[in-house]
Formats: sequence, C-alpha cells, structure tokens
Amino acid sequence: MNRKVEVLTNQTALIARSLELILAKMQIAIAQRGRFTIALAGGSTPKPLYEAIAQQNLPWDKIHVFWGDERYVPPNHPDSNERMARLAWLDHVAIPAENIHAIPTQDGDPAISAAKHEQQLREFFQSAPGTFPSLDVILLGMGDDAHTASLFPHTEALKVGDRLVTVGNKDENQRITFTYPFINAAHCVMFVVAGANKKPALAQVFAPVADESTYPSRLIQPQGELWWLLDAAAGSEVQIN
Repeated sequence: MNRKVEVLTNQTALIARSLELILAKMQIAIAQRGRFTIALAGGSTPKPLYEAIAQQNLPWDKIHVFWGDERYVPPNHPDSNERMARLAWLDHVAIPAENIHAIPTQDGDPAISAAKHEQQLREFFQSAPGTFPSLDVILLGMGDDAHTASLFPHTEALKVGDRLVTVGNKDENQRITFTYPFINAAHCVMFVVAGANKKPALAQVFAPVADESTYPSRLIQPQGELWWLLDAAAGSEVQIN
C-alpha cells in the first residue's frame, strides 16, 4: 500500500504541510491534465487550510472543487460544508462559478439528490456507469468513531460498491457522501486529522486487523497515494505496521 504517515508538531504545522502537498499535487495535475480536481472535507480542522488556499495566487479557472460529503441542509445553513468552504475560501477568489460542483441538497429526498449528483459527476468526468473516475485529491477528516466523509460505522452506505454517491446516515440526520470505491479511485487521498480524541480510533485504523464496518476509515485504500497527516495530539502514539 502506498501509505505515507506524517505526525506534525501542532495544528499550524499540520495545515502548512497540507497546503504544501495540495499545491504540489495541483501543479502536477495542471501540467499533466490541464486542470486540478479536489474534493473537500467538512468539519473544523480543514477550515484554516481553506483560508490558506484563498491567500494563494493560483490559476483558479483550472481548479474544480467538489465535496466528499454534505449534510442534507440548504447551502446557506450553518451546518453546510459548502457554506463553510465558501466563507473560508471560495467567496474570496476568482474561481468561476461553474468550477464549483456543490452537492445538491434541496430536492426534498436525499436519494434523488444523490442520483442527481452521480449524474453530474459522470458528465463532468465523462465516466460510464460501472466505472470510477479519479479526482486528483480527496481531502478527508476522521471522526472519533473512525468515520470519514459520511461513511459511518455499521451503516448501509458502507455496502455501496457500484455507485459514486450514496445516502449516508448519522442517527436521524441524512447526508450525501462519496462511496468508498469512488474515494479509492483518487490519485491522492489525504486524511488531515487533529486532536487527542482521535487516538483510540487511529489505533484501530492502523491496527493489523480490525473490523472495517466498525472502523470505516480502514476502507480507504486508494489506488493512488494515501497520506495521513496528523497533529501530535492525534498521532503521537500511532503504530505504523
């Protein structure tokens, strides 16, 4: 497995290293394919990363932004991942509106929205049904229950292997999420994880043997690079096997 693990001294160093890697991947993708595709994570950890990206002088017309998952709320809702990324980054740069590929959340039914987004993705990547296109970078966080994107322990979303997008559930809150095979098709998957509360989950994710349904981040085994960027609070006790 092409897994790289780095433990950074603190959250500032974690964000700086994440930014460095993203910019490097962007440069390669644009040189090779003429565009850069990235799927964003939600949560509090990546917000300063998005703010840092917004400060860069980049070829915005060549950058396409997606989301790995989204809560089923309107785009202006305080819990919206799209809203967070727009406020931290996208509203501050000259990225074309058509380069922002938000997950639809206002169809009244998450299953309808998931199917609609699947079609949008297939049209963008010119991908036939049954195939999995490759984003250049997929950013992921990880919860203290080892979930990533909206792939929660012991949920139906973990069983979806033939689609790009599905409905994720946390308690009664419905979400839309990339499937793990779609994530695994990426050129580069980058976990950015901070906080001592993540230590128990990380121990299971990095263990030689553990149940993938209980610890869904174990399902992420991409064909491309897999980066785990951890701050010291999260990663100080990680045993890499």
